Amino acid sequence: MALKVYLSGEIHTDWREQIMNGAAGLDVTFDAPVTDHAASDDCGVAILGAEPDKFWHDRKGAQVNAIRTRRGIEGADVVVVRFGEKYKQWNAAFDAGYAAASGKAIITLHPEEHDHALKEVDAAALAMARTPAQVVQILTYVLNGTLPG
Repeated sequence: MALKVYLSGEIHTDWREQIMNGAAGLDVTFDAPVTDHAASDDCGVAILGAEPDKFWHDRKGAQVNAIRTRRGIEGADVVVVRFGEKYKQWNAAFDAGYAAASGKAIITLHPEEHDHALKEVDAAALAMARTPAQVVQILTYVLNGTLPG
């Protein structure tokens, strides 16, 4: 059984690489949003034309990015949503809600200090992990039925 995993959320640390490297050898394919912050912010105006108003600049980018995000979430078996320490990830919360509404299996990944703020998101998830290694262990168990050694 192969798994398609969409890695959503925080883009300022290497958590995605940790999961992908840890899952090497598992029958898993990964997808993710564009993690180049400038490219993600400016894709709409770079492709569709400049906007003098920052609201419309951001809106164009958000809508173009939504095409990739929706495709990634809809094609996934599992959606991992990372909430980092430094920034509020409203987009990650939206992705978690979209994944829940789409009936996807969700794993949230965040530090303990976010437990209260994310209680509703965690309630929709099938697992809540603290570390990328725990996400890899979940994927290993789901695919192979084996526990960490």
